Amino acid sequence: MNQSQLVTITFFKYAGLVDKWWAFKEMGMSPYKLQNIEGLQFGKMLGSGAKAGFSIWPNFGAYALLCVWDEGESAHQFFRKNKLFNNCKKHSQSWWTIYMQAAQVHGQWDGYNPFQLTTSYNKEEPVAVITRATISRSKMWQFWRKVPAVSAEIEGCPGLLFSIGVGEVPLLHQVTFSIWENSYRMMDFAYRHSSHKEVVKQAREKGWFKEDLFARLHLLHSEGEPMIAESEILNLHPKE
Repeated sequence: MNQSQLVTITFFKYAGLVDKWWAFKEMGMSPYKLQNIEGLQFGKMLGSGAKAGFSIWPNFGAYALLCVWDEGESAHQFFRKNKLFNNCKKHSQSWWTIYMQAAQVHGQWDGYNPFQLTTSYNKEEPVAVITRATISRSKMWQFWRKVPAVSAEIEGCPGLLFSIGVGEVPLLHQVTFSIWENSYRMMDFAYRHSSHKEVVKQAREKGWFKEDLFARLHLLHSEGEPMIAESEILNLHPKE
């Protein structure tokens, strides 16, 4: 178990045509700007869809930056000094960075698993969940016509504190991020709610995904403006 690796995700909200256009262009340049950053093992700027991200229609006002760091000091220096990050903050209406440690993970993202286990898994603790899938082009319509039902089910689901759908390539590379009160609540939704359970079943049986990954992470703290009122439950506040 690697005790030092750190996972962060930052959500940026943009308002107004000028800043939304700036953010859209910046996302296109982000793969180049995230190269050769000290301590950054894995970095992705992700766009989002409408309706909390679970839609084929894009939302040009919300983006996420997912990063995996070799240790905390590298992340600290990036958030203080990196030009890409600070320009995103400058143009955004609000931002929120969550710090996490991976507790369980299986699957691959771009051919490998970027997350190393850094903490013990505790089902009683609040948990963040990252899912990522590369959807087969021939199965794309089958997948997306199931998404609205799953999206409707997750809204107001007991124990769900926050959820958003994001992605790298529209329609093909999809990512979900959610925060739950504990793993029992998360698993109750994942395996008992009919629409989500059916999607998981069909994805496996019909080969909807060329590649997928599922990670559970425990939360450390956050900085910026939280997007959930329950932040005190999760102890998601900046460290002193």
